[in-house]
Order: sequence, then structure tokens, then C-alpha cells
Amino acid sequence: MLGFLQRKLIYHPFKAARIDIAEAELPDGVIRDIAVTADDGIELHGWHFVAANTQSQESPARSASKGLQPPLVLYFPGNAAHRKWRVTECDVLTSAGADVFLFDFRGFGDNAGSPSEEAIAADARTIWNEVVEKQGIAPERIVLYGESIGGAVAIRLAADMCAAGTPPGAVITRSTFSSLVETAACHYPWLPVRWLLVEHYASDERIDAVTCPILMLHGDADEIVSIWQGRELFAAASTKSATGFENRFIELAGADHNNVLTTHNAEILEAVQEFFAATGLVR
Repeated sequence: MLGFLQRKLIYHPFKAARIDIAEAELPDGVIRDIAVTADDGIELHGWHFVAANTQSQESPARSASKGLQPPLVLYFPGNAAHRKWRVTECDVLTSAGADVFLFDFRGFGDNAGSPSEEAIAADARTIWNEVVEKQGIAPERIVLYGESIGGAVAIRLAADMCAAGTPPGAVITRSTFSSLVETAACHYPWLPVRWLLVEHYASDERIDAVTCPILMLHGDADEIVSIWQGRELFAAASTKSATGFENRFIELAGADHNNVLTTHNAEILEAVQEFFAATGLVR
């Protein structure tokens, strides 16, 4: 039964016929609708949050052509709800000086289809190709940001792009596990999850291939993804990027998995700002 129903246990989408940008409850001019078509024809819907220092609805590529060059964060969300529930986290990233593209996974929000590890990985690659090849945004200006399971999506995409010789500017993860197998084994120690799981999200096997700067944020009171998994994932990464940047792991004292933004908003903003400055993504 666990083997058959595991995707229903892993993914918890909130569905909606349409998610209007008014639901973000942000001022006019700081958010717009975006969409990209996946390889199988499914249209993935999302929002573009504009960097706080630009306040323009122009595309990041057009802004760059005018000398405005905020980094572009591709935000990969967690395994529940939809993009309306990520507004606060996107606000942190825009306050740090970045544009943000947030697409819901297939099967979430107003997107058709059903989520799976391979389908989401293919969609992430499609989003990358959209911004790099069609919108002309340089890979070194792109930051891959992943929350929880989205961190695994970001790490896989980063590893693939680094192997292809087009590494992103950086990777940031928040509350991310070393592998889904380890997380499942922790929560279901009496079940043979290592043999049953179809979805592996084995970030610990991929992160060593990530050559760009890495920032990891993790609450030390996380009861869903224990901080030891975050530490394990960080230990599997290179200590420095290809450019010599020393990768960073920041423990958020007292933070659980789902209250990070309400308890450590200012601390996360400061960490991201310092990371952007140290890597030259924001000047």
C-alpha cells in the first residue's frame, strides 16, 4: 500500500481553478503573472516578483540591458500548498535585491498534471531553458533557491548545469534533506522504505557536482527534516566553489520546518544579503 500510494504521501498540493496575483496582497507593480510550457504541453503558471530596488515589471533580461542587473532567483517550493503561501519568502529574496520567478509544480495550484520526481526535474530544466535561452539571462545571474523538497530540485538542476559547463550563479537551500529515503526512514523506521520508495531525491549523491557557491539554511528544531540531514547534505558538498567561495551552512536556533519565516525572517534576510554581496550577485 505504501509503495502504491507513496506519491500521495509525498505531495500535498492545494488546487485552485485560478490564482490571481491579487491574492498575493502586494502593491501594484511588484508582481506579475508568468507561464512556461512543459515538454509534454502542460502550462506551468507562476509569479514574477520584482526586486525591491527596481520596482519595474520589465523582464529581467530587459532590465539587464539597461544596466539594472539584479540576480534572478528560480524558486522551487516545498511539497504542499501553492505559490500564494510563498509570498513572504519571496519578499525576503526581493528585499535582498533579487527578482524571483516562482512556478508551482505540476499538479499544484492552477497547474494541470501530476507531480513526480522525474517530471518536476524535467519542468525545472524547461524553466531554466526558458530564462537562459529564450529570455537571454546569463546563467551566472541565476540563483537556484529550494525550500524543503524544492532544495532537492534545485540541487539536481544545479548539478546538471554545472556538468554542462553553464553553472548558475549560486544555490540556496532552506530546510532541505540529504535524501528523501533518509527522511522517510526517519519517519517510518518500521517500514522497508529503502526498497519501496520510487521517489529518491538523492541530493547527497548529486551535490558534490555543484561547483557554484552554496548557502544552506536550516532550523535546529526542525521536526520534519532533522538538522542532522541538513548537516549531512552540507558535508557531502565541496567546501568551496570553483571560484574559491567558502560554502556556508547557517543554523537557525529554535526554528522548526514550517515556522522559519515567522521566527527568523530578519536573520534569513541578513544571511541572503551577505551571501549575495559576498558572491558579487548584488553590488
